[in-house]
Amino acid sequence: MLVTLAIRDIVLIDRLDLDFSTGMSVLTGETGAGKSILLDSLSLAIGGRGDADLVRHGEAQGQVTAVFDVAGTHAVRQLLKDNDVEHDGDIILRRIQTSDGRTRAFINDQPVSVGLMRQVGSLLVEIHGQHDDRALVDPESHRELVDSFAGLQGDVDKIGSAYTALRASEKAVKDHRSRIEAARQEADYLKASVDELKVLSPRVGEDLELATHRTTMMQAEKVAGDLSDAFETLNGNSSPIPELSSLLRRMERKADQVPHLLNAPVAALGSALDALEDARSGLEASLRETDFDPRELESTEERLFALRAAGRKFSVPVDELANLCDRMSGDLADLDEGEGKLAALEDAAVKARENYDAKAARLSAKREKAARAIEKAVGAELPALKLDRARFIVELSSDAEVRGRTGIDQMEFHVQTNPGTRPGPIMKVASGGELSRFLLALKVSLADKGSAPTLVFDEIDTGVGGAVAEAIGVRLARLAATVQVLTVTHAPQVAARAAGHFLIAKEAADKERVATRVRRIDEDHRREEIARMLAGSTITEEARAAASKLIAEAAE
Repeated sequence: MLVTLAIRDIVLIDRLDLDFSTGMSVLTGETGAGKSILLDSLSLAIGGRGDADLVRHGEAQGQVTAVFDVAGTHAVRQLLKDNDVEHDGDIILRRIQTSDGRTRAFINDQPVSVGLMRQVGSLLVEIHGQHDDRALVDPESHRELVDSFAGLQGDVDKIGSAYTALRASEKAVKDHRSRIEAARQEADYLKASVDELKVLSPRVGEDLELATHRTTMMQAEKVAGDLSDAFETLNGNSSPIPELSSLLRRMERKADQVPHLLNAPVAALGSALDALEDARSGLEASLRETDFDPRELESTEERLFALRAAGRKFSVPVDELANLCDRMSGDLADLDEGEGKLAALEDAAVKARENYDAKAARLSAKREKAARAIEKAVGAELPALKLDRARFIVELSSDAEVRGRTGIDQMEFHVQTNPGTRPGPIMKVASGGELSRFLLALKVSLADKGSAPTLVFDEIDTGVGGAVAEAIGVRLARLAATVQVLTVTHAPQVAARAAGHFLIAKEAADKERVATRVRRIDEDHRREEIARMLAGSTITEEARAAASKLIAEAAE
């Protein structure tokens, strides 16, 4: 339910904080006091259209925050979870409207799109009035209400699963038939291609391996001559190593005689000989690596060029050639075995269709029964709402050949306002006052089924009085036993049945500006406000007595 509504700098409201309770709350006040501003503010907070004109004159921005307390199992929590929005605890919707027309939306202090805020808001609040037709304009919502009334959501989920299976089986048939036809048209080409690729037998990664090996061999060929000359210098007949070794041995034998003269040269000459030996060994190893058969380079190049030529021919990267061969082989196998597989897929599709049709027929029968039950329930509410000559009709049509995720049924609410007139869609036939009363009868009949936890009714009692207003008040109070009800009203019979009463009035904010103020009133002030609603600007004792009587009767 709606727990708190906080408004800052919206039209005539500078600062307003309202706390709501369960049951039915009414908002009353003189015409022009600002009741519509409250509803516009709430609408803004639940994703309604923004408007720069909503910002209080002289301010840069306005803000509305709505706090909701909803059950842990409510669908809104799953929606928030699916959109990675924190959803534990209260649900807090905050909307900022700037004077330049821009808006920002937040849910639980996380920035969100206005679209997501609108989705969340639609699950939390429904606003209904004589000119607010959002609850009834879409026939798809009519089907959802009927399903909710009869508890058919489980059947709808099953038909949805059957529909998914049917579409998948039909797609499998269509795709396989297309593959067979394509394979048949290209059979010769496929066979020749598969034969060619199988002879080539490409491997994933082979292109890179061959290119790397080819580069290594070509580079080795270029440096092989230099390596050979260097190795010959150190290892051939003219190598200085033997002569230097002999010289080192002679000097080592004489080193003990004159160490101060020979030790350093002996050590340096030994290091030089070691370095020369290391160089000779390294050159020898490098020469072995460069020792390759030129025919190996030739065969590597032939293989590499053959793979790349095949890649160009089939318009795929070389690494995709192996997969291409497998796919083409699969297409040939489909062509060889396709007819048998196609028959099996077609049989599965027939069974899926029969399964869907059986479930759809059973669901249609249940919906037909539910539609008649709703007609009876709503019809029972109409006489007291001064619609005793009207009829509420659930127009249900089914087409077994038009299969959908929710079944084969189309439903739309129709009404006949007077005998002898032609029934028609509720949005086209009913007047503003009639529409609001039909809506109330429907909501009372559905109780908490298929409803948001908070229902707002905007002056649905306009144009009626006496017994009809009393009947509206009774039904709003009955509805408030299952959901939270907020209603803007001018009818004292409705106001008398509220558990909470808010008075809306204009007051001077300063010398130049007025502001809308809203306050919850106690029993004494409530009696005075209902008396004003009965008598007008001059409140008489008779009006106060009548107000007390209305409150007492409502409490019984």
